[in-house]
Amino acid sequence: MASRFVDTHRDISYTKDVVRLHSHAFYELLYCCSGNLQYLLGVDRYQLRRGDVVIIPPGISHRPLFLEQLAEPYERYVLWFSQEFLDQVQVFCSDLDFRGGYRLLRTAGTPWESLGNLFAQGCREAERGAPGWQGHVCGNTMQLLVELHRACGKGEMPAPMVEQHELLDDLVQYVEVHLAEKITLEDTARRFLVSQSTISQTFRQKMGISFYRFVTQRRLIAAKTEILAGRQLETLYETVGFSDYSTFYRAFRREYGISPSQYRKLQQTQTIPPEA
Repeated sequence: MASRFVDTHRDISYTKDVVRLHSHAFYELLYCCSGNLQYLLGVDRYQLRRGDVVIIPPGISHRPLFLEQLAEPYERYVLWFSQEFLDQVQVFCSDLDFRGGYRLLRTAGTPWESLGNLFAQGCREAERGAPGWQGHVCGNTMQLLVELHRACGKGEMPAPMVEQHELLDDLVQYVEVHLAEKITLEDTARRFLVSQSTISQTFRQKMGISFYRFVTQRRLIAAKTEILAGRQLETLYETVGFSDYSTFYRAFRREYGISPSQYRKLQQTQTIPPEA
């Protein structure tokens, strides 16, 4: 997020696109324009539909699934805003709060279907770059957040159901709960009474990565949260399940292209790379 307050743009993903498990230091809103895919939010999977709004607070791991199986392009409006911006909005709307947890709002066929117009309007202003566009985008985002707050509070939208529970969900939940502990493929297979190859194939087929890769990505996301909370870099590795600092350092740099200390400094200047 390059801006101190708000960034917005339109994205289109086609088949074979790869989006890794990641989190942000800022809030992210997604408005789904098209595409038939599942989305992993924390430990829950949802089937996205046109008109869905995904609300993702800072630090929540997420990623789309099955992009290689898209029957149509996955098109969405993306809106990022900082906690500092939200603090300013709360001066006028004190009960507005998106920190309570991620959620997915299904607007199609409801009184809130027009929310898509606000997402589109913000993107058009950012793309045009006309004089004063930053102020326009901030004002548009404030209106959008207030409308979302009203939509969440009135209960007029059907609650989207998570996808039918399967082995992948149990494994993701297991990793989440035992993140700080030693996690091996052998122990995990024994716990779930399946073979190691079954677990490996599940992650390869569903997420396109190995089981160990997923565990490492999830630990690094937790490490970013610890870094931004001010934890000492030399000691936080144990909290998120790494055996020693050097292993953590190498994994962090390999995943994000920067060191943990550089990440902290970049966050302080509000120039974090999008998927860092």
